[in-house]
Amino acid sequence: MTRVLVAEDDPQLVRALVINLQARRYDVDAAPDGATALRLAAARQPDVVLLDLGLPDIDGVDVIKGLRAWSRMPILVLSARQASDEKVSALDAGADDYITKPFSMNELLARLRAAVRRAEDIPLAPETTLVETADFSIDLLAKKVVRDGRDVRLTPTEWHLLEILVTNPGRLVTQKHLLQEVWGVSRSTKTNYLRVYMAQLRRKLEKDPSHPRYLITEPGMGYRFEA
Repeated sequence: MTRVLVAEDDPQLVRALVINLQARRYDVDAAPDGATALRLAAARQPDVVLLDLGLPDIDGVDVIKGLRAWSRMPILVLSARQASDEKVSALDAGADDYITKPFSMNELLARLRAAVRRAEDIPLAPETTLVETADFSIDLLAKKVVRDGRDVRLTPTEWHLLEILVTNPGRLVTQKHLLQEVWGVSRSTKTNYLRVYMAQLRRKLEKDPSHPRYLITEPGMGYRFEA
């Protein structure tokens, strides 16, 4: 049974989440504050965490950092904070997804299932680092991309960008992280770099670059690779 830790101080929302999750046979623990959430996570080892950022004792971003110090369990943020910098801070700290309140319970459950599926995926061994999609394949070890039976020529920058996204399948990678990893800390605000290179990658890999299937933009936050 999948165990979910709900870290939320709104009793009504906690009750709604517990009822809906238990009805779908999730094992649920609830924490009204950050300290309790960290203690329960260490003691009970949840499979996924639903975390409010506005907890009464510890800011949610600090809770994320505390969890990430020892675990890679999926963390889904549930927050009324809608500013892009708030979202980016949570994602940079290690959150896997960000859901803005108010939210649809069906959407939350779908994202929860997706997070659990991703966490259960077994990482590819170094000698079998082959990512297959319906339209192209990527050999991470050989640094090679093939589409329609032909090698796709990528620049070193395009490859580096693609490699980061592909090795984090389904996970939102923030603009700041991509810029720092590919271009360095001094270029961490040059979002126009990302737009240009993502457009180039889409032209080379997507059947319809204007409606990408694999290289997805999360407006104001970053990008996601969906295989």
